[in-house]
Amino acid sequence: MTMEMKDSGSVVLTAYHPHSPARIPGMEQSFVQDVSPGHSPGSRKSFSRCRRINRMLSNESVPPAFSRSNSQASMDSTSMEDFWCEVESIKESREDGPEEAMLLEFKPADEGELEAEWLQDVGLSTLISGAEEEDGQALLSTLTRTQAAAVQKRYNTYTQTLRKKNKHTVRDVRDIFGTSDSSPTFETVPVSPVSSNGIQLPGQKPVWKSVSSKSCLDCGTDKGSPSITEELSYDVSFSESITVLPKTQEWPKNQRFKKEDLALPKFIVRKSRFGLTEVGGLSPEDMKKIRYLSLIELTAFYDALGVELKRNRVERVRGRENGLFGVPLTVLLENDQKKVPGIKVPLIFQKLLLKLEETGLETEGILRVPGSASRVKNLHQELEAKFYEDTFDWDQVRNNDAAGLLKMFIRELPSPLFTVEYLPAFITLVEKISKIKLQLQALHLLIMLMPEANRDTAKAFLQFLKKVVANEGKNKMSLWNVSMIVAPNLFIYKGKRANQQEMQAAATTAHIVRLLIRYQDILWTVPSFLISQVRKMNEAAMNNSKRQLMFDKGVRKLLRRKTMERERPERPEGAVTFPPYLQSDIPEGVIRVYAPLHSKVSMAIQLNSQTKAKDILARFHCENSRGSSQNVRGQIQSLHEIGGNIGQHCLDPDAFMLDVYRANPQAEWVIKPKAS
Repeated sequence: MTMEMKDSGSVVLTAYHPHSPARIPGMEQSFVQDVSPGHSPGSRKSFSRCRRINRMLSNESVPPAFSRSNSQASMDSTSMEDFWCEVESIKESREDGPEEAMLLEFKPADEGELEAEWLQDVGLSTLISGAEEEDGQALLSTLTRTQAAAVQKRYNTYTQTLRKKNKHTVRDVRDIFGTSDSSPTFETVPVSPVSSNGIQLPGQKPVWKSVSSKSCLDCGTDKGSPSITEELSYDVSFSESITVLPKTQEWPKNQRFKKEDLALPKFIVRKSRFGLTEVGGLSPEDMKKIRYLSLIELTAFYDALGVELKRNRVERVRGRENGLFGVPLTVLLENDQKKVPGIKVPLIFQKLLLKLEETGLETEGILRVPGSASRVKNLHQELEAKFYEDTFDWDQVRNNDAAGLLKMFIRELPSPLFTVEYLPAFITLVEKISKIKLQLQALHLLIMLMPEANRDTAKAFLQFLKKVVANEGKNKMSLWNVSMIVAPNLFIYKGKRANQQEMQAAATTAHIVRLLIRYQDILWTVPSFLISQVRKMNEAAMNNSKRQLMFDKGVRKLLRRKTMERERPERPEGAVTFPPYLQSDIPEGVIRVYAPLHSKVSMAIQLNSQTKAKDILARFHCENSRGSSQNVRGQIQSLHEIGGNIGQHCLDPDAFMLDVYRANPQAEWVIKPKAS
């Protein structure tokens, strides 16, 4: 049985069921929908449609429609009621008025093109062009065994395709990886933990500090049952940690978990002496390398699990060039940054979140209970006309209408918040990977792949959803309720060939949102092993640059002599001459910290094994408590590691400075406001 719901906005929402008998026994028996008293009369038609859909999906005489999905097979279909009601609400909102078509055009996959695009996306276009570029060489030199195997596999497929097509001569894979055989080897070897600094310190054992994730929220499940606790480690790549291919786990056919029984484990993060790094704590140049490495690692991770990593190939995304709704995030941010420099989340999105946080967190059924469609439409038009003129009256906006505008903003983005390209990978991580810890690791890498504007906006949205769940006692919105309502807005997108697959993955997408909300504090930190590889990549690039600076002997000798003369200090008569290793301005284990915004702009600090970044911040605060301006004292200050083998790194307050210093002795240390 196939149900298609069409509208004038070039959108097809398809709910698919594999059985279509003339009459299904028991179809007349529908469950009673729990409708909040706050529902408006205009939404009754939507709820009657919801009941019809749920009668089909909840019928016990019919096998589960989505049995191929681990997540879906584990959910009682009646627990998906809010999801389908939200889908109907979305459709009805689009029927109220024509929408400007925003199309996502997909390119057909040609043989070999997928591998070529993958190599370009991971920063290895040099393997296609044949050029000997430093960045590509530096990246290859940092890969782990499983990552190198993933690159080698894609390059082999690419070269074999070219040979079949009789294209130009391609480089042999053995020339790239230095192997005697083009086939990768997969022998299982233990991998020692690598510290987050990217350098294995001789004779030093890693010291761990267990830190509970701040995102371990109560899911609204059985509060009397003990939480399952699992440990996460960022120090070894996820793909290297998979030494034994996990057996495929199938859910029992007759086993269903109701929403009240869903329990997610609590994860403990192993926090090393180098601390944790937030996504915004690295320079844009280093984050670009993080994205390269994340895609390679995600591919290697899926390879190790025996799962195909699928990606959509989007050729063009067409959206509005001005306004608020239906405008690409990058365009919105460019316009907003003219008013508020450095802003990372669109102003309209921030204002909608602020409105709901101030007045709507305790509203019963917030996000679930729809606002008036006519009011939301009028508010939408008024916002477009008055928002940037600062003449819009926010007091007139009711909480449910604000929630409707918030969801509309997300739906109307020309490209989905979690990007069209990787939506299949999001679906696959739940449908093909049954263990939540492995799902979380895959999700973590996908977050690292998101464009900066999308990632920052998603972070703000998930922080708001976390606050909604925290007020479940008053708003009656559990983690699962919120996830079901948000999932259609995030994962059902407009465009050609869209929607049918996403509609089939109803419970899958709701489970993904659930993971995003609960574990967001984990997901928005950069895995230590990726930072380690970035450091090694930067060091390799610096070494390559040094080798290229070849001078003839005469020039080198002249430069050496001039340098020695310039650095030789004028000694007064009778002064004692110290050997060169004692003439350094800063002794071993001492760092000079700069604080340009403070009254005391620099300070030399002797490090010991227990000195933390927060100790240095406290010392500066004490020294400058009177002299610094009120603005500086009110800002959240952080210690930054700049230069050497990293671009810029905002340090964790709990980072042990002597370890960080030894990892990057050429760095400068600067105290400045933490980026919001």
